[in-house]
Amino acid sequence: MENKKIIWEDLSVTVHIKSFRPENGCAEHHVIISYNNDTHSADIQFRNVNEAIVRLNNSELQKNTLVFKRYFLSDAANQKQYIKDKGKCAFSVIQQPPLDGTKAAVWLYYIEDAEIRSEGKETCIARRPSYSHIWHTELHCPVNDEAAETGYILDRYKNSLSDYNCTIKDNCIRTWIFVQGVDVHYTGMVRSRKDFFEQEGLRHDTHYIASTGIEGKYTDPQALVIMDAYAVEGIKPGQINYLRALSHLSPTYKYGVTFERGTSIDYGDRRHIFISGTASIDKNGEIVHPGNVIRQTERTFENIKALLSEAEIDMSHVMTMIVYLRDTADYKNISCYMKKHYSEIPYVIVWAPVCRPGWLVEVECIALKEVKNPHLPIF
Repeated sequence: MENKKIIWEDLSVTVHIKSFRPENGCAEHHVIISYNNDTHSADIQFRNVNEAIVRLNNSELQKNTLVFKRYFLSDAANQKQYIKDKGKCAFSVIQQPPLDGTKAAVWLYYIEDAEIRSEGKETCIARRPSYSHIWHTELHCPVNDEAAETGYILDRYKNSLSDYNCTIKDNCIRTWIFVQGVDVHYTGMVRSRKDFFEQEGLRHDTHYIASTGIEGKYTDPQALVIMDAYAVEGIKPGQINYLRALSHLSPTYKYGVTFERGTSIDYGDRRHIFISGTASIDKNGEIVHPGNVIRQTERTFENIKALLSEAEIDMSHVMTMIVYLRDTADYKNISCYMKKHYSEIPYVIVWAPVCRPGWLVEVECIALKEVKNPHLPIF
């Protein structure tokens, strides 16, 4: 693992890169770009952030392929005008304001030696010799009904995956479901997702999908539900394991939701781990440390570590994190906590209320570990 922070003072940006370079095989890189001057106007901030991506592509990561980028915006409807060059990569925009007071932060994901192809507005494929990594982003259908929107989005996603001989059950690894007004509209999304999953054979006695379901607003303010998703063509069921950490967390279906706590995927040369949005919960499904954001954050990371341990890894393998806060007033305390404990990991802290009001913080992460599975094709 390599960890590098770059400050480009002429652009007022900080670029935090975490790189995975296995002994044999392609490198992977996760990057968080943050802005350093909240007094700059929107056009200056976006010009500089976008220039930072170009500079990164032409310098530090020039031999790698940009596969995915997500902008976290403070005002998506008004700021979409500043994001014009989407490029070939999977492209995601969500209104989840960075809590450092700036207009935007960006998460980037690069793969060395990948062939990238955009297939329409919502689909992007990164091809490697043995696998195709399929990203769908910004899936939405604004009909002013969160349940109907969810059903339509999932059905459209199912049909799109079928074009690549893939299914949600066998090939989808991770989803991000953003719900505008999560305190009001989350229940309808959950109900619709559960019904759809039942039809597709996704149940508590089979498996679900690693996911984050969180507050988020799209550039079209009429959209109540937006989804990003990641699937892998060429993957086999034996390569996928689901992380539960039942000593710390309850099964999600016991309190009416349908997602996996985490998913581990083995390739010939590495292990990918996707940890879903994780909060301060116990094995009975109850909120731990109500009203105390620091204690909730501590419990959240205790839960994450328990999940990671099932995949035989620890926090040193984490490539990137997103920290979601319900209350903007908690930012300074959580920012200090993150700098003290996890300064070596690229992360962003955004405003996004969690699905249950009593949860003050939620964290998701992606981790990588080098392993040797000679019976499997390499990543």
